[in-house]
Amino acid sequence: MAEITWSMLFILFLPFLISLAGQGGMAKMLTLITSILALLLSVREYGAVLPWITGMAIAVTSLWERIRRRRMA
Repeated sequence: MAEITWSMLFILFLPFLISLAGQGGMAKMLTLITSILALLLSVREYGAVLPWITGMAIAVTSLWERIRRRRMA
């Protein structure tokens, strides 16, 4: 049985936490789905890499858009 620690949960849900500071509800939903998918796939070695990277890309883009819009205003 795979053992999940708090630090592993934090790392897996980091894209979702970053997207909370970003802009847009769709990005928050997508990063939550990718984080849950990463958690489910983390049973296999390196199984969570692709969903985690996808979630981070979405979260960083969402955060960057919020920063860019604040600079323009």
